[in-house]
Formats: sequence, structure tokens, C-alpha cells
Amino acid sequence: MEATDKAKQTTLDELQQLVDEWIRTYGVRYFDPLTNMAILTEETGEVARVMARLYGEQSAKASDHLDLADELADLLWVLTCIANQCGINLQEALEKNLQKKTSRDATRHLNNSKLTAHPIDTTEEQTIKQ
Repeated sequence: MEATDKAKQTTLDELQQLVDEWIRTYGVRYFDPLTNMAILTEETGEVARVMARLYGEQSAKASDHLDLADELADLLWVLTCIANQCGINLQEALEKNLQKKTSRDATRHLNNSKLTAHPIDTTEEQTIKQ
């Protein structure tokens, strides 16, 4: 089965395994954690560049590659590499983090008068299409 087929409906646990298999097959080894942190920062900048041009006031250049999905996938890839090499189970970490946020912020955002409808809010349908 091709790597792209495996990624179609993937859990976080499967994602971590898929990335690990790819690294060991094609990547030889993981970059060291500090190198991956630098790469994560670089990829975050690329997401910021696309967001500034698609949703901000900055116009795109003819040479700009504005594929937000691809840039977010790059971020997810490097984040997964860091989790793998640091022995972090992303599924467990996400579940724990969601519990923390729910407990801490149960009413915080609901009671925030600053969080009214914003002009760039998108519907779920529009978000899914992007």
C-alpha cells in the first residue's frame, strides 16, 4: 500500500507510525530535535506567509505558492517527527490537553464579550472546502 493511501483516514497513532516508517525507509534517520525545531519554525513562517496573502492585507506575488493545506501538512509532518523522536504519543497528549482546556476554559470564551461574530468567520462548509 502506498504512503498516500495510508494517509487518507489516519488516526494520530497511525500518523506517528506512518511518519516513522517513512523516515526509516526514505529519510535514513530523524534530524536532531533542534534541527526539527528550526524546520518547524520555518514551516510556521510559510503558513504565516500564505495566511497573510489569502486572509490578510498583503497581496500575493506571481511566484507565490499559496497552498495552505500543503503548508499545514508540512507543519503536521515536522510536529509528528518531533513527537516521535521525543517519545510523545500525540493521541494521549491531545486528549490530556483537551481535558485541560475544557476544565480551564469551560466558560471563559462563552463569557468573553470580545468574541462576537467576526467578518472573516467562515461556515463549516467553507472551511471544509479549503
